[in-house]
Amino acid sequence: MNPGAEKEKKKTILAVDDAPENLDVIKSILVPDYTLKRAATGAMALKIAESQPPDLILLDVMMPGMDGFDVCLQLKANPVTKGIPVVFVTALSESADEQRGFAVGGVDYINKPFQPELVRARVRTHLEIKEYRDDLERLVEERTQELSRTQDATIFTVANLAETRDPETGAHIMRTQHFVTVLAQYLSASPRHAAALTPANIDLLFKSAPLHDIGKVGIPDHILLKPGKLTAEEFEEMKQHAVIGWKTLNETEEYFGTNSFLRYACEISLTHHEKWDGSGYPYGLSGDAIPLSGRLMAVADVYDALTSARPYKKPFTHEAAKALIVDGRGKHFDPEIVDAFLALETEFQEISRAINEEKET
Repeated sequence: MNPGAEKEKKKTILAVDDAPENLDVIKSILVPDYTLKRAATGAMALKIAESQPPDLILLDVMMPGMDGFDVCLQLKANPVTKGIPVVFVTALSESADEQRGFAVGGVDYINKPFQPELVRARVRTHLEIKEYRDDLERLVEERTQELSRTQDATIFTVANLAETRDPETGAHIMRTQHFVTVLAQYLSASPRHAAALTPANIDLLFKSAPLHDIGKVGIPDHILLKPGKLTAEEFEEMKQHAVIGWKTLNETEEYFGTNSFLRYACEISLTHHEKWDGSGYPYGLSGDAIPLSGRLMAVADVYDALTSARPYKKPFTHEAAKALIVDGRGKHFDPEIVDAFLALETEFQEISRAINEEKET
């Protein structure tokens, strides 16, 4: 360490005991190696621990009012303090008391009267264990974030391959990604959908939605970019993009093993052109037989297709697109999702405006 460098910050110990003389003894043992905070009651200890979490707590068992076991239970129930190691300090020697202490979350016992070297050794050991655990948790979190960023980058790269075929696709996947997300967030408040649309699952929908049209890379340019209406034969070939996308993602899932992200991506790719009344493709699924992910994307995809310019048409206004979606309620679209769309139409317009402006800059 350089002479001018700041010294390593001392670890903080919270000592809890209703006897001032015991706190004085603990202070004489641990200071100046550690910063010591003191509390004479369980209530005071809980307040200090939550407002300024210490690195370790030395907690007396026998205290008036709230005893050490009750204090420890409350510490472990609080997300702010549950990770702080608690070492019980007691004159009790019954094994049942020790078992209870470990059962409520304590990590060790120090018996009275205090043996200074033993106290210092126990404190040092549990601080080292906590530091190791904290470092491990930070490492796991960093690796998890790195994997998530890598996944996001891979998804973005693969999804944008389609943009080399269709100049509109890049903005389309961004808009539909956000449309699906706001619909899912809105419907998550419904008892019918709350279990399926958890925050974690909504995040998976957001990540996997850009892959809904990845199968279009297998459609010939003369069909994909045709400025006029497709013939019946051409439309049959165009419909295969749903299956092409599913096959590609399914093969990936079979090779690497199933996971929630790939499951959503497969569902969305395969079923976003199915219709509520069973008249969609590729399999003519109807109602709840269509995965929720596909039903959400159906509304998002059609709205965006209607309000965007295509080689074969000019963009519809929001009101015209809304009228067609409302007309498709219970036929093309899940009625609940159409109702959610109507409640969120301002958000849909804002998403379109913001992403279009971003793509133009």
